[in-house]
Amino acid sequence: MTEEQVIENKSNVKLILGGSAACVLVAGVIGFLIYSSICPCDRTPGGFLFGDSSDGQVNDWSFANDVELCQLQIYAGIRPHSINLNCMATPEGEMYLSCSVCDMKYWAAKVGENERGVMRLDGVVYPVYLNRITEPTEMDRAWQARVTKLQIHGGPGNPAPPSNAPRADRWWTFQVTSRG
Repeated sequence: MTEEQVIENKSNVKLILGGSAACVLVAGVIGFLIYSSICPCDRTPGGFLFGDSSDGQVNDWSFANDVELCQLQIYAGIRPHSINLNCMATPEGEMYLSCSVCDMKYWAAKVGENERGVMRLDGVVYPVYLNRITEPTEMDRAWQARVTKLQIHGGPGNPAPPSNAPRADRWWTFQVTSRG
């Protein structure tokens, strides 16, 4: 084999490896976008939340009580992470997220103060801030909003508690505010 053939073979190997890596990267990106368009599904998290964008400020989230489940997207490091969860509005129109046994949930540990995220309700995506609530009186208000909403939207996987149910241990709530 001549020196020119050796150089040409090395160039071909680099070209094949580079092209293969590019194909794998493109396939990965396309696969993630398809996955994002399908999930979150049931208890399987998803990626990006797609939908009609709402750019306006939302001051009254009462319409969240008409939606069985909400979807939340945050960033877990550099990648988007989305989930299905209960959201509920108080009679005053404040929105909260419900998270049972939340100290064990991956996404909850990623939410810091004034965490940026998006909520999707009925196909509309809203830019939001999230803040964990730990003050007992406010947690009780959010819990009561949850109980009230589940009287209508409770089901087999998410049963309606009795209307006088005490707030559960290890239940967390996050207040959702618009950043539109």
